[in-house]
Amino acid sequence: MAVPKKKLSKSRRDKRRANHKKVALPAISACRQCGAPAASHQVCPECGTYRGRQVLKVAEEKGKTE
Repeated sequence: MAVPKKKLSKSRRDKRRANHKKVALPAISACRQCGAPAASHQVCPECGTYRGRQVLKVAEEKGKTE
């Protein structure tokens, strides 16, 4: 079993762990149909399309879904 020769300082240990809680934000890209910002791999909230197909019915006024 591997055993460290020297004690690791708290600052050295914490530097390594500093990136453990970082979480990437979802990628935002423009919708192919309407150009509105939408999260990648998600249905566009403005026009209701996903990968060129109409998935949700969207009301014409204010972009509300039915």
